[in-house]
Amino acid sequence: MREYKIVVLGSGGVGKSCLTVQFVQGIYVETYDPTIEDSYRKQIEIDDKVIDLEILDTAGVQQFTAMRELYIKSGKGFLLVYSVDDPNSLKELERIREQVLRIKDNSNMPIVLVGNKSDLVETRKLTPQDGIEKAANWNCSFYETSALNKSNVDNVFVNVVEQIIRREETKTNGTSTGNQASVPPNGQGKTSNDTSKSFNTISGVHKDTKTDSANKKSPKKKKKRRCTIL
Repeated sequence: MREYKIVVLGSGGVGKSCLTVQFVQGIYVETYDPTIEDSYRKQIEIDDKVIDLEILDTAGVQQFTAMRELYIKSGKGFLLVYSVDDPNSLKELERIREQVLRIKDNSNMPIVLVGNKSDLVETRKLTPQDGIEKAANWNCSFYETSALNKSNVDNVFVNVVEQIIRREETKTNGTSTGNQASVPPNGQGKTSNDTSKSFNTISGVHKDTKTDSANKKSPKKKKKRRCTIL
């Protein structure tokens, strides 16, 4: 069984915990409780390979940046989350992304840019195009999500896992590839290597820590990945 650690990063209040809990447990958390660090486990199946995910929901507050570095060091893939009603939360991701690339010493990490709270139609200040342009600049995937409506929640986690798998296959095959971003204006973001998937949610586990401490195919014909969330 493959085991991957996914790190969810972003400013406080952007909905990192809501996204994670919705993905793992299928529920929406209505009350805001600032996170120090929560750990969740979830199994998904892609192309008959069972993958065990450990998802780290990190603190968004400034005083825990030292802890954030530890999470980044151990992470395989990263969700960079902002809120569409808070332009500053997108600006903050510039610094966080630079921190990820510096710590990992690699400019081509599995990253998904996530514009959360897309259900806030009346109060949104950022358009899907803002996310699209940022993702194109960073050469990464982009989705707008709503933890409330469960819009694109599964997609962002599955997408980053598929990026990790492609990266490992690339290393095995001795070839190189990038995270190409191609995102339509409706926010249904997909990388150029995304594939069709069907989902069945079966189980997920939350470990509340609350502590201070297939070879790559030719682009002419893409293989359809089959994904089941266990």
